[in-house]
Amino acid sequence: MGMKMIVGLGNPGSEYAHTRHNMGFEVVDRLAEKYQIRLDHSKFKALFGKGTIDGNAVILVKPLTYMNASGEAVGPLLHFFKLVPDDDLLVIHDDMDLNMGRLRLRHKGSSGGHNGIKSLILHLGTENFARIKVGVGHPERTQQAVVNYVLSRFNREEQAIMEDTFERASDAAAAWLSLPFSELMNRFNASK
Repeated sequence: MGMKMIVGLGNPGSEYAHTRHNMGFEVVDRLAEKYQIRLDHSKFKALFGKGTIDGNAVILVKPLTYMNASGEAVGPLLHFFKLVPDDDLLVIHDDMDLNMGRLRLRHKGSSGGHNGIKSLILHLGTENFARIKVGVGHPERTQQAVVNYVLSRFNREEQAIMEDTFERASDAAAAWLSLPFSELMNRFNASK
């Protein structure tokens, strides 16, 4: 079983830390902490670290390009490590169409309007890569509200819900390294 890559999408910089749009970063940070993988390499506009999770070789990645250009980091990095999107890539990102605290695992598909995923599809030339979508809920449907919403932070009550969600998302990401995707979906899509 070869190396695999787990990418968390987000925006770099302290002003974006812990905002709704940074769910991918949050989950990757928890994986890094839990499995003592240091994100201490910087290459191709990404911060990454190599390690093992339950005996499986993995690279944890946080693109530093800003969300809309995530593919500019992930494409070259995958290529560098000779990995293929279909088998070796898992992407974790926020999803406003899911209620807060829900997870949805998908094996492939369109961007669903998510700019980070759009950029990945563009740069990887395929929609075939696994994702864990982390529900952040949705504001009223005005454009400005959406921008403000995804760049806002959780209140204390929401944060408690999300802590549990980050835990489940990191468990799902760790399990992805060794379980068939159908089994993952059964296990993690059903809950909450």
